[in-house]
Amino acid sequence: MSDEWIIRVEGKEYGPADLETLREWKSDGRVLPANPARQANVDSDAVASAKEADWQTASEIPGLFQIEPPPVQTENEDHSSEVGDQKSKPPGRNILTQTFGIYFRGFFQFLGLSLLSIVPIVCAELTSRFIDTAPGVNVDLRTLVAGAFGFCMSVLWLVLWPVYIAGIQILTAELATGHRIGFLSVLNGAVKYWPRVAGLCIFVYGIFLLIMLLGAFIAGVLGIAGAFGPAAQLVVIVIALGLLVFQLWLFCRFFARTLFWQQFAVIENLPAFAALKESGRLAHSGRDLPWYQRPLWRGALIVSLWTAFFLAMKITPEWDMLRNYFQEVMRTQDPQALYEKMSAAMQARGVDYQALALNVGQRILQPLLGIAFVVLYLDSKPDPE
Repeated sequence: MSDEWIIRVEGKEYGPADLETLREWKSDGRVLPANPARQANVDSDAVASAKEADWQTASEIPGLFQIEPPPVQTENEDHSSEVGDQKSKPPGRNILTQTFGIYFRGFFQFLGLSLLSIVPIVCAELTSRFIDTAPGVNVDLRTLVAGAFGFCMSVLWLVLWPVYIAGIQILTAELATGHRIGFLSVLNGAVKYWPRVAGLCIFVYGIFLLIMLLGAFIAGVLGIAGAFGPAAQLVVIVIALGLLVFQLWLFCRFFARTLFWQQFAVIENLPAFAALKESGRLAHSGRDLPWYQRPLWRGALIVSLWTAFFLAMKITPEWDMLRNYFQEVMRTQDPQALYEKMSAAMQARGVDYQALALNVGQRILQPLLGIAFVVLYLDSKPDPE
């Protein structure tokens, strides 16, 4: 009986199960390294009185995962033996190296996960261009069917996004610990996290959207400043600057709170609000380290690098058009005429295959962002001892 185990998944206990059964559960994605586990006991009274101290994680079950320290942690230990202090390693270098290493080791599996977002988005894009560029379009059956199809593809993308997020966490955690997992097992495990990840996506992205809308409100406040006198304009500008500082404070606070929510929700299998709580705690940890080696600042660096890459991919094919429109905006005195001119130019251009190809390329590389945060999470997580 000492070779049988009880596994706790989402608050429910399963077992007793022997090692062979646990391996089957692992291959199906039903058991992750972070799931709580304890040895089964024939004494029912002992089982009933089992304390939390008797629980460990599935990663500690001999012969199941046989997890070694992630490569990034092992590399840190090697550096510490050479220089005597882990704080002296260049910040982010190991994380970027391990991120690309994991991405290339599991490239086809990450590509399969990327297709969950690529296929619906490309279908929706092509459909919308078909409607916009069709000459003399009327609201007929063809237009309605195309519009409904494009809408369904957009909804499908939203539905599959939580599966994509959870899949990135599961696959990266396995590859980071030197293990292989089948693509179907990744999908099977990711689907089980859909309700939790979907709810957190709505909450996290919804709050960020509200913060961005606050920026639009601030721009509106500045826009009406010209309608007042000099004294009133100064008051409006001061209010707008105050709101801008408040918006920046809100963004930074919420960014730190949600930095590791995906890792705690999936890898640690924590409920939604517990995942947000632990995410904020880990982001603010490492206060004894130099600021550039703390999880919060390393995460901010990763996001900054990805944002710069994302903007470059988006702006590059549209640069000439944006420059021409900016010049027109500076010269025009009729905004309505400028809008109609822009709409006509977009319809005449049709499908921009260069922009579409760059969009697909960006989504193929997008798993790098999720991988980097998993590696950062593993590197920043304190030693259980």
